[in-house]
Formats: sequence, structure tokens, C-alpha cells
Amino acid sequence: MTATRVDIEALRRLPKAVLHDHLDGALRPATLVELAAEVGHALPTTDPDELAAWFIDAADSGDLVRYIATFDHTLAVLQTREGLLRAAEEYVLDLAADGVVYAEVRYAPELNTRGGLTLHEVVETVQEGLAAGMAKAAAQGTPVRVGTLLCGMRMFDRVREAAEAAVAFRDAGVVGFDIAGAEDGFPPADHLEAFELLRRESVPFTIHAGEAHGLPSIHQALQVCGAQRIGHGVRITEDIVDGKLGRLASWVRDRRIALEMCPTSNLQTGCATSIAEHPITALKDLGFRVTLNTDNRLVSGTTMTREMTLLVEQAGWTVEDLRTVTVNALKSAFVPFDERNALVRDVVLPGYATAL
Repeated sequence: MTATRVDIEALRRLPKAVLHDHLDGALRPATLVELAAEVGHALPTTDPDELAAWFIDAADSGDLVRYIATFDHTLAVLQTREGLLRAAEEYVLDLAADGVVYAEVRYAPELNTRGGLTLHEVVETVQEGLAAGMAKAAAQGTPVRVGTLLCGMRMFDRVREAAEAAVAFRDAGVVGFDIAGAEDGFPPADHLEAFELLRRESVPFTIHAGEAHGLPSIHQALQVCGAQRIGHGVRITEDIVDGKLGRLASWVRDRRIALEMCPTSNLQTGCATSIAEHPITALKDLGFRVTLNTDNRLVSGTTMTREMTLLVEQAGWTVEDLRTVTVNALKSAFVPFDERNALVRDVVLPGYATAL
């Protein structure tokens, strides 16, 4: 398996870990059509293949705000217990079919309360669906461990409530926290109270930063709010000139702060111009702890296998590179060390050894 000759099925079989993947951006097109019919929501088309293409076309605008607007359709069908259960279970099964052995799923429960469910009922329902999916995947011989990150929406006023839910459910499958939504104009420090609560309660968190806004967003996320990881973080390159790292870039690299990078998504939102020139490769070569992620599988029309294939074909990545970012993800996962170590030792390294 080389950069010029790729066996996609071999890539599919490689064990994978994904840290940045949104539940409401990962529905199956056919499921979305069926659930929309049940709740009376009008979609752009009811043909699953055409609908999948519509999402990709809408997201290819290069505009983060328009990209986020595609979620109006997915969120419309995730307001009932039935919709959430099905979406969560299928979410896990789709990951397992793609060779993912560890994943962190994120979503903002406040966005799923329009149908009458309380925020805590939403979390309980999603956890039930995820558990069902993990049980089925294990029974099929493709076990996958899925932890949950609860998100607060940075432009609304329920971030503290979402953080409290993360604390309440940390022994019931929730492994961490995040803030999401429009980054530009909504700095992470606006929600410092929520992050202080999480630190006091020893709940780890990541923050979307360095995507639609630059270095000040990353600086606030790390140095003011105390994030342990950065969602996207592509604009950390603005602090690197001719291979020389500035103070913030050095901080990120030297302290092994994971960057949750999402190449296809970044192309769609205008944060990168091509896979070949995406910052993930340069940052990897400079020794940053980069991780590879899908962000939103439906909206971006992608999978972990596809993201890996693109990097191999267009950026010259090797199997060793793919192993590195997989191990990086597990090193920075929000589950206990012994679980992470066991996955690396017993699953990831043996899986890649067969491909090398």
C-alpha cells in the first residue's frame, strides 16, 4: 500500500479512531428521508441519493454559516425519542462498518428539545441508542467504543446548562464537553463560567477554535478557558513562518495538545484550498499531535476510510502516517488511560502491523 497504489478495502480494514464527529451531521440519507416523512418535515428531495448529493453541494459553498445551516434538516428529525434512538444506533453501526474502533460523538442536546424532550431526556435517549449500537457491533464482531461529548452552542445562553449535564452524565457514557456553532464573533471566553465548572469537576473539554477565526480564538481556548484539545485548529499555521514556530504554535506542539483536523470539512468551509495543501500534513511533519476526523459524514459525504484515502492519494501519506494519527487520537481521547492503552496495544498496533 503506497501513495500511488491504494487498496481502499485494506484501508477500510485498518483500525481507526475519530475524535471529532457530530451526531446530527452523520445521519444516513435514507433514514433522514424516513424520519422526515414521519414528522412532516419537507426535505429538498426524498430520493436518498439525491439528498446525499444536495448536502454535499450545499456544504461546498466555502461558507461556514451556510455549512451549519444544512443542519436545519437533520435537527428537524432529531426531536423525538424514536428519531434519536435510531440515529444514535445507526451512527455506531456505520462507524463499526468503516473500521472505527474508538470514537467520540458530539452533539448539542439543547438543539433536540423542540419536540418536548428535556435536555436530560435527550442525553439519556442518545446514550441508550449508542449502547444498542455498540452491543450490535460487538455481536457482529466489529466492536467499537463510543464516548459522548456534549456541546454547548456558543451563540446561545445554555452553555452552562450543557456543561452541568456533562458533569451529571460523566459516569453514564459522557466523556467530555465542547462548544460549537459560529466561531467568528462568539469567543470561547464568553463562556468562562462553564469551563471553570468543568475544570472544578475534572471533566475534560475541547473547543472549536482556529477554523472561522484565527489565533486569538485558539489562544483563548487554551490559555483562558483551559481546553485540553482544539477542534480543527487549522489556523495555528498563522503562527508558523518558514517552519519557525511562534509562541502559541510552540505551546500547542510542545505540550502535545491534539488538533482535531477535518480535511474535507475544511475544504468545504474555505479553511483549506486542497487536500494536498491542507495544513494537516505540514503540521504532522513538524511534530504536532494531529488527528484525522470526519466532522460531519453526511454533510461532507465522507468516512474515515475516505479521509485516509484522500491523504494517501493526494498528499502522499503512508500507512505509517495513518498509524501515527490513529495513535495520536487515542493518546488524547477523553477516556481513562488504561482503556486507551489497551486499544493501542491490542487493536491498533496489531491491525497496522498486518498492513506494513
